[in-house]
Amino acid sequence: MLAPSLQHRLLGDHLCEVLRSGPAAGADAALWGPFERRLRRHVGDLSNALAALYGSREDFMSVMERVAGTAWAGWAQRPAVWRELDQRREERPDWFADQSMVGAVCYADLWAGGLKGLRARIPELRELGVSYLHVMPPFLCPQGNSDGGYAVSSYRQVQPGLGELEDLRALALELHAQGISLCLDFIFNHTSNEHEWAQRAMQGQSPYDGYFLLYPDRTLPDAYDRTVREIFPDQHPGAFTQLPDGRWVWTTFNSFQWDLNYANPLVFDAMAAELLFIANLGTEILRMDAVAFVWKQLGTPCENLPQAHQLIRAYNALARIAAPSLLFKSEAIVHPDEVVRYIDAQECQLSYNPLQMALLWNSLATREVNLLQQALTERHQLPQGTSWVNYVRCHDDIGWTFADEDAQRLGINGYDHRQFLNRFYVNRFPGSFARGVPFQDNPVTGDCRISGTCASLCGLEQGDPLGPARVLLLHGVAMAAGGIPLIYLGDEVGMLNDYGYRHDADKAADSRWVHRPARPQARYQEAQQAGTDAQQIHGGLRRQIQARQGLPGLAGNELISFWTHNPHVLGFLRGHGDQRLLVLANFSEHSQAIASEVFSGGPAQAVDALSGQKMALAQGLSLPPYGLLWLSYPTP
Repeated sequence: MLAPSLQHRLLGDHLCEVLRSGPAAGADAALWGPFERRLRRHVGDLSNALAALYGSREDFMSVMERVAGTAWAGWAQRPAVWRELDQRREERPDWFADQSMVGAVCYADLWAGGLKGLRARIPELRELGVSYLHVMPPFLCPQGNSDGGYAVSSYRQVQPGLGELEDLRALALELHAQGISLCLDFIFNHTSNEHEWAQRAMQGQSPYDGYFLLYPDRTLPDAYDRTVREIFPDQHPGAFTQLPDGRWVWTTFNSFQWDLNYANPLVFDAMAAELLFIANLGTEILRMDAVAFVWKQLGTPCENLPQAHQLIRAYNALARIAAPSLLFKSEAIVHPDEVVRYIDAQECQLSYNPLQMALLWNSLATREVNLLQQALTERHQLPQGTSWVNYVRCHDDIGWTFADEDAQRLGINGYDHRQFLNRFYVNRFPGSFARGVPFQDNPVTGDCRISGTCASLCGLEQGDPLGPARVLLLHGVAMAAGGIPLIYLGDEVGMLNDYGYRHDADKAADSRWVHRPARPQARYQEAQQAGTDAQQIHGGLRRQIQARQGLPGLAGNELISFWTHNPHVLGFLRGHGDQRLLVLANFSEHSQAIASEVFSGGPAQAVDALSGQKMALAQGLSLPPYGLLWLSYPTP
């Protein structure tokens, strides 16, 4: 048997020969040369991943040839500006670890009136300090309910209300010129039922009838449903939806979102072409949607299967060949042990940090930092060349994704604690400051998630004077913890819940729309007025961003947990080289003291990077209610 390195070299020879005698025939050296170098470099990763999925097929070599052809087509169509970026990013692959990285996310229509409006607001993003922008799915989707754009009818057309495809290209170019990286979604678990592939599958056309998981009766759906959990029980029971012709189609989320059949290699190749099309629009970061669900296997939960990882690795290798500046961001709201398995330089270089997000809100409700401190100690570290994306909330709901076994070690019953958190954040607990709305409340399992803007969950909606401090505390921890902070636009001015969604038939059944309001123009105006809570939040958040971007020690992901010996105060250390930063965060509405002994062996003095105030650590510290300190000092 040939050594793997020799096998891969021979495979690279073969694929190059096939391309040069076919689609790449006559290509000039300037275009072919970089592609050939990358193909030969990454062909082993690509073939290993695809072999794990399709290697038992007799036509596996045809699969490889077809995917190589798709990669070449994507590269040949890649605009010069993005090919130049590819070269720069290959020279500095850790560019995303810089402390200047601050992300933002929005719906283009809601926050800016469309793609042209969003382009016009780039100066506002620059003033805030944003360096990467996640634009929620702009692609064509069904009218009415489209799961917030996550039911894609075409990956190559824009929703008419947002503008044209050229507007998206122009936005990407202008963002890039202003130093802001564009993030778009790659929704690759499913398409909408209005997608051309789904329409052709409905009519029984080949090969599209093999693109989805369609069954003539309930035999196999019943077998799968015995081990598959319900994700959106309000939408439909189980994982399947019956079609008008009597057949059943796999729909993990909504009845109008048809899951793709990745056991069919034609699906991988077809979606590979869509991935490269999105990359060539000027996308620098792809949010890999619903990564846990993309592979199905009878007798399993059909979540987090090994093949799902191989599928993403294959897409990653494809990108390294045809769009190497592209980064993948994992969206996996699952058990913490499973979340980290998607984070790898050869899989997803970035990942949402759902555990930290959930435990920030947990600490706010309980006034105790035990679970969050434990997570920073044991679950924060990541492989080299990867990073967390730290967020307070996003377009989606808040779920309590901590590990029950972690909670048990602290004497906390996971099930009971989740019930408490649900009651607290939907104002069913005495004394709660939060005004959230339940999402997918399942009376059978007791599961529930929480909807609500940051400000409404922090108490601003009920006029709590401590609300702004809570908002800044949560964002301040996310800003300083290792990784890239992400802000949902509108939260920087204390955007409140919008209950108007209840009067819209297309949105009324989805409480997540409560925290997706249109741009709160009044709040932005108030942010310019001294003494308003909007100004307090906006000014405080800008100070955090400016401080972060001026502290090289906040680059990267490394973090050391710092035990404050106060159950209400979180602590951690950041920094490298000649600078250190000690972050202290009080999650209580009462002032909290840190004894001088806690700082023994450390510096006698430090400077709070947020206020510029000098602090005498040798005398101990007192943090005000919801107080936050970024204590900067030179390395001993």
